Amino acid sequence: MDTSSNNMQNSKAETFKALHERTGLFVIPNPWDAGSAKMLAGLGFEALATTSAGLAFALGRPDGDGSVSRDEALENARAIVEATSLPVAADLENGYGDSPEACAETLLLAAKVGLPGCSIEDATGNEQHPIYEFEHAVERIKAAVKAARSLTDPFMLTARAENLLHGRIDLKDTIRRLEAYADAGADVLYAPGLSTLADVDAVVKAVSPKPVNVLLSVNKPDFTLDALAKLGVKRVSVGSLLARVAYGAFYTAAQELQQKGTFNFADDAIGYDKLNKMFK
Repeated sequence: MDTSSNNMQNSKAETFKALHERTGLFVIPNPWDAGSAKMLAGLGFEALATTSAGLAFALGRPDGDGSVSRDEALENARAIVEATSLPVAADLENGYGDSPEACAETLLLAAKVGLPGCSIEDATGNEQHPIYEFEHAVERIKAAVKAARSLTDPFMLTARAENLLHGRIDLKDTIRRLEAYADAGADVLYAPGLSTLADVDAVVKAVSPKPVNVLLSVNKPDFTLDALAKLGVKRVSVGSLLARVAYGAFYTAAQELQQKGTFNFADDAIGYDKLNKMFK
């Protein structure tokens, strides 16, 4: 890596860290390719995060069953990193391996492609035993933290507690895990699937002063940015939601074309010139 690339990576790392330290909430939307990343950057967002589901769908594969390899995820992350000047964090699923050593290795590889942050989850990918045992999950985060601290530039590690996405509706255990990940040195805590502001409040209070990421994936009228900011939430992401909105519009348009033979969907299309200018 040349000096200019090193300087750029350091600048992005410092910027990303500072976003978590300043007052107030910021939104970190989730592009699934270079084009969607450029569109989000053009709208004025300050940072981006990849989406494992969005990538899987773009590759024509299901999410969550190991169908996307670590190399594919990192190559997608590299394309998104290179598409804009914004800092990018990566969704690295469970670290692409069960062992603490696998988590550490994956994090170091993530840093090499220019990422100033990533998330590691405690989901196993095994339907029979979907969540890692508590002690093992903590050891995985400890190993990832050690790897992050070995880097020259700041690297923001987000630890994810996945209970709520895998049928384990146990807020007490979810908070216990987040507290342990915070104590292990994770920089950001994240429990996707929180469904009430009261649950969000409980998580924020439990791990304070560590920053908390909240996922917005369905339309919850009370989950406004203002309401979340008042609770002390630092970061809001949308996971695969933007990708699913895009695919939803595509599917509806193609369905109209095939079933009705009409073209009303064209009214909602972005103009060719406008889209073309976004990518120049």
